[in-house]
Amino acid sequence: MRARRSVRVPLALAAALLLAGCRLTSSGEPAGSARSTADPPVSGYGERFLAVDECSSFGTAGFTEVPCTSERAAARVVARYDGSIADGPLCPGTTDFVLHISAQRTGGGTGAGTIPRGYACMRNLEPPHPGDPGGGGGPRTIVGDCVYGSGRGQVRETACDGSGKRKPQYEVVRAVTSRAGCPASTALYVQLGGERPVGCARPV
Repeated sequence: MRARRSVRVPLALAAALLLAGCRLTSSGEPAGSARSTADPPVSGYGERFLAVDECSSFGTAGFTEVPCTSERAAARVVARYDGSIADGPLCPGTTDFVLHISAQRTGGGTGAGTIPRGYACMRNLEPPHPGDPGGGGGPRTIVGDCVYGSGRGQVRETACDGSGKRKPQYEVVRAVTSRAGCPASTALYVQLGGERPVGCARPV
């Protein structure tokens, strides 16, 4: 019987965005990237650790891969990629959080294998869903999200309904390929990434 794999993940998943005229986020990463880390030490339920449609639990010290039918299941993998998130595909827009997985050797003897470095895009099985439009969180900023000025020419995401710690100041109403595609009423340009990397935002 194979052992479960535990994942230790910091809670800081917020990503900075760009105000008009800014270059990159304060971290030097494109807005919408997530910087959580994970260290799965041993093998688990599936052929691949946290493969698409597999589930994890939320523990007091981290995440553990569990069957999706388990009462402990709390989030499902909606996309899974090898390599670094900086060089790989973006997670789906409504991803709630991202787990970054370090490369690991698993098992021993003839059953030894490896878990490659990669990242899993996770979606909570139950609300709340911070990755939904206007939800105030998630690793990506998408159309329908709201932001507030956080200083030094940057903005951060917050809930559009005002339930967050900071009130929304702008709402992203359109995603376009360049600033020229934004409507004349645009007051702020937000870096989104993807095929339409420019977000057109208006005051709220």
